[in-house]
Amino acid sequence: MSEVRLAAETRTEFGKGGARRTRRAGKIPAVIYGHGADPRHVSLPAREFSLAIKRNGANVLLTLSVDGKDELALPKAIQRHPIKGEYEHVDLIAVRSGEKVTVDVPLVLEGDIAPGGLLAQDHTTVSVQAEATHLPTEIVVAIEGLQVGIVITAGDLSLPSGTVLVTDADALILQVNAAPTAADIEGDIAESAAELGIVEDKPEPEAAGSAE
Repeated sequence: MSEVRLAAETRTEFGKGGARRTRRAGKIPAVIYGHGADPRHVSLPAREFSLAIKRNGANVLLTLSVDGKDELALPKAIQRHPIKGEYEHVDLIAVRSGEKVTVDVPLVLEGDIAPGGLLAQDHTTVSVQAEATHLPTEIVVAIEGLQVGIVITAGDLSLPSGTVLVTDADALILQVNAAPTAADIEGDIAESAAELGIVEDKPEPEAAGSAE
């Protein structure tokens, strides 16, 4: 995995007011946890952190330069503005080279299933354990040509060397179901309408005309 170097600054202002001033200065309030040490409050350069996440994913390994010393850290929790999408706060976990950590890794589907099938995906990530400096950024799931009835569990995934599955091996990742026919869809609509008490309007029969 890629390693990204960021210059972090120790924060001395806390609370909402301090966080707002930090963000106005183009930085993101962050806290570093781990290894039994007290939490440390720092700020990260917003633009560089955003690019690191965009290019390497949420499990990007960061080399933080804090008070003249380098240390490794992983994003643990990231808060974003619900409308603007800007990063508002980051919780980091300190790690060491060679240390094993557990992270959630996104699944990337590759290919197309066979015609007539409908793909149902139950999980978009799986938990794995690997060395902090060798975390996978994604796990590819090949679905090319999968037929109806095929089921893939977490234990079926192909993991990179040195990566151990933490998610239950029997956990359902995806399955290929038969795609509904037009008759199936019409039947579902009629059944739903009946449950809601909707009666289809039918044209009134024409009254028989009287002989002149």
